[in-house]
Amino acid sequence: MPSSSGSSGQTLGPLINGKRSLLRELCSGVKVPSWARSSDVYLAWPFPLALLLCWFLISHFEWLPMQILPSPLLVVDTFFDILGTGELQTHTWISFKRVLAGFALGCGLGLMLGVVMGLSETARDYLYPTFKIFAQVPSLGWLPLLMMLVGLEEALKIILISKSAFVPITLNTFNGLRSVPTRYIEVARAFEFSRYQLLTKVVFPSAFPPIWNGVRYGLTHAWLALVGVELLASTEGLGYLIVWGRQLFQLDLVLAAVFVIGFIGLLLDKVLGLVESHILRWRKAAF
Repeated sequence: MPSSSGSSGQTLGPLINGKRSLLRELCSGVKVPSWARSSDVYLAWPFPLALLLCWFLISHFEWLPMQILPSPLLVVDTFFDILGTGELQTHTWISFKRVLAGFALGCGLGLMLGVVMGLSETARDYLYPTFKIFAQVPSLGWLPLLMMLVGLEEALKIILISKSAFVPITLNTFNGLRSVPTRYIEVARAFEFSRYQLLTKVVFPSAFPPIWNGVRYGLTHAWLALVGVELLASTEGLGYLIVWGRQLFQLDLVLAAVFVIGFIGLLLDKVLGLVESHILRWRKAAF
């Protein structure tokens, strides 16, 4: 007569193996059904709709003065007013040019420094401590010094925006290159890859996800820094629209500008997400 432990092992074995195979399937990139993705999208709607409903009720029953919380319809009217006059497009284009210039500068410098520190132990020992000190100072903490050095012109805004993008891009690039599994490099050396092949076929494709996450974080930080800089030291841009609305006690203009800023930030992140999905195909092909 078989022992109880043996019978339980025979009974549980197929179940455990089945769960393991199912887990492997789930981790191997099986596509999520479209209905599941749609349900995830629907789950994101109730909370903002509830906030919008609360906002509408508060303004409709005048629980708060109109000067403190304007109605949603008034904000929408203000949005279309500044859209119709071209004021919104002008300020948006100015902000967009600033963030692109600052992000391009910060991204280029961050990628270069991250690659140098990630591939060279000597460079890391020399540069990483100084970089950490530099990264601990908030972007706006450099504002007084930069105002004395470059004034209130575009250079000030672009430098602060580039610093905000520079830090996360450098950190993610550095950490991504440092986290490449050693076994990948050993296999490449066993196949006698040249240094160029090792970098282009193994190291950079393996480090791409954290590097690209750094680029996305960098763009987000650059956009946030743009708004902060325009709030403090600008006479143009979306941040300035907020300041102008506050000075005129037009909170409908303030909220319209805030929603535009949030929408553009979300749109930029979605665009980078689409770019990432296309580049990941190249990464899979590299392996």
